Amino acid sequence: MSTALEKQDASQPSRLKEHRRSSRVLLRVPIIVMGETAQQTPFSEATITLVVNAHGALIQLATKVSPGQTLSIANLSSGEEVACRVVHSGTMNEGKTEAAVEFMAPAPLFWKVAFPPSDWDAPK
Repeated sequence: MSTALEKQDASQPSRLKEHRRSSRVLLRVPIIVMGETAQQTPFSEATITLVVNAHGALIQLATKVSPGQTLSIANLSSGEEVACRVVHSGTMNEGKTEAAVEFMAPAPLFWKVAFPPSDWDAPK
């Protein structure tokens, strides 16, 4: 049985069909990103988030990263650290690359958003 939302989605052009697991929030959070370069040299880079959600973030990095690469992100405000993987690396801006990262497991409380969207509920 299809829902009204599915029927509405079916009528939309395919380019508009974009499924998000959780809402995005424009939020600049100071973070440290740790990992290894392509040459297997450890790196640690202080940077910020551009957009966050319960499943990851869009960040800026001077260090080149590639999709599938595993990183750790430390939230400088809370001191918490979480493992993630790069899902997209793309646009250059002011010498830095925008990279989309996805947490290895959903972490809706990691960003410390005071009023998170309703779809950020922790898994039960």
